[in-house]
Amino acid sequence: MPAVTVENVLTLPRVTEPVATAVSRAVRSVTTAPQGFEGEGFPVRRAFAGVDLAALDPFIHMDQMGEVEYAPGEPKGTPWHPHRGFETVTYIIDGTFVHRDSQGGGGVISDGDTQWMTAGSGLLHIEVPPEELVVSGGLFHGLQLWVNLPASQKMSPPRYQDIRGGEVSLLSSPDGGALVRVIAGELDGHAGPGITHTPITVLHTTVAPGAHVRLPWDPGYNALVYVLAGKGTVGPDRRPIRMGQLAVLGAGDLIEVTADDSQESRSPSLELYVLGGRPIREPVAAYGPFVMNTRAELVQAFEDFQAGRLGTIPSEPHPGHDVL
Repeated sequence: MPAVTVENVLTLPRVTEPVATAVSRAVRSVTTAPQGFEGEGFPVRRAFAGVDLAALDPFIHMDQMGEVEYAPGEPKGTPWHPHRGFETVTYIIDGTFVHRDSQGGGGVISDGDTQWMTAGSGLLHIEVPPEELVVSGGLFHGLQLWVNLPASQKMSPPRYQDIRGGEVSLLSSPDGGALVRVIAGELDGHAGPGITHTPITVLHTTVAPGAHVRLPWDPGYNALVYVLAGKGTVGPDRRPIRMGQLAVLGAGDLIEVTADDSQESRSPSLELYVLGGRPIREPVAAYGPFVMNTRAELVQAFEDFQAGRLGTIPSEPHPGHDVL
C-alpha cells in the first residue's frame, strides 16, 4: 500500500499530544461493509451500508474499490454518468484511474493522488483504467467518497481539483508510531490541499504494529474511522476493528486508535481512512447519481439530465492529441 510515504517518519512535523483533559470519542457503532460490484463490474466494499445518514452527515456514500489484482484484460471502470448536488472524492492507493468530465475537467491519478470533483449544478463524467493497465493487468485499490453540499451550494458551478500525492501534508504522531496524510481540511493546524465547500477533514493514517495514536479532533465535527487494511482497536474502550469495518464515534476532542502487535503479512500496518465534518443538518433526498434536498429537486435533476442540460459527452480525442 504505497500511497505517499517517507523513509523516516521522525523527520516530519509532529501532531501535538492532546491535553490530559481531552475527551476521547467513544465508539457508537462498528459495521462491516458488504461487498458488491460497481460500474462495469469492479469489486467494492460499501463502507457506509447500514449506517444512519444522520451519523454520517455531511458524508453520503463511500466505496472501497478493491483491493484487487487484475489479470490482463480484466481492469474495469464506469461508463459516462451524471451527478448533481454533491462532491465525489476519489483517492487512489494502488493503480491508476483516468477521469474525464463534460466540463473539461480530467486527469490521470495514481498512487496517493486524489481527484476532487464538485458536481454542483450537474455534469457528466467517466472513470476508467488507462489502456496500458487493461492490457497488463495489475493491482488496483482506492476509495470514492461522496460529500454532500448544503442547499445554498447544490447548484454551484462544477469544479475539478487534481491533487497530487506529493501535495498532501505529511505528519507524524508524537512518538513516530503513525504517519498521517492530510488530504483535505486540517489536523492540529496543518492543512491539506483539498479545497472543500463543506468543512471537513480527510486523513489516510498508517499506524505501525503496537502503536497507539491520539489525534486531536474538532469537537464540532463528527468522526468516522474506516479500516483499509490490518486490524486494531478504536476508542477509549479499545473496541476491535479490522479491514472493511467502519467505526462511528461519538462526541469528544480526540480520536484514539491502536494497531494490533501482529498484522497480516500482506499488510504490515493498520491503514485507516479517518474523516469527519461539520454536519449540514438539512433534509437529504438521494437517488442514484443525484443528492438533493427534496423529491421535486430529484425529479428536476432527472429531467435536466434527460434533456441534456447536465452536459454532453465530449467527442473522443483524435490520434496524436492529448487524451485529456
